[in-house]
Amino acid sequence: MLDKIQIVKPMEIEERSMEMITQELNGRTWPEPEFSIVKRCIHTSADFDYAKNLCFSERAASTGVEALRGGASIVTDTRMAASGINKKKLASYGGQVYCFMDDPNVAKEAKERECTRAAICMERAAELPGQLVIAVGNAPTALIRLYELIQEGKIRPALIIGAPVGFVNVVEAKELIMTAGVSYIVPRGRKGGSNIAATICNAMLYQGGK
Repeated sequence: MLDKIQIVKPMEIEERSMEMITQELNGRTWPEPEFSIVKRCIHTSADFDYAKNLCFSERAASTGVEALRGGASIVTDTRMAASGINKKKLASYGGQVYCFMDDPNVAKEAKERECTRAAICMERAAELPGQLVIAVGNAPTALIRLYELIQEGKIRPALIIGAPVGFVNVVEAKELIMTAGVSYIVPRGRKGGSNIAATICNAMLYQGGK
């Protein structure tokens, strides 16, 4: 079996992977930066469904790139997503990553109000200064509360990455956020996850090189 394994230098693995993904897409392309986002989602998951289910509002990816380069910060609903984002690259533009899930006051308030910590986290995001990119990779309740906050005029993110994964209210929350009147990138259906949310953030950060 070992004789069938190709020896590839570490710096060439991602490049080769992207070439294979492009080949398997059979000529299908998107304008940049959408194409880079689609390929990186496939690269992260080895799932070509992202070529079909990733939905971009008009100029969403370009809006995200411009916001991040302009110093926007990223708010995530999970530590996993936060840990996967290239903080050094984000900091080079003046932004930082926020995740309030471990805040004991968030947990206390969620218990008192009988709601999820993720919903409270979106309220914390609404208190932050400056432009924001919201990257949700786990909790549909985060998207639902975010939608409400937008309608209440309490927050206006530059971009929403709505990528919760699972079953209960996942599809419905994604469809809801696509009607919020804010730029969005959403993998429709049940698929997504913290890794996908982080990947989309990084794909935008890497535009023009790492």
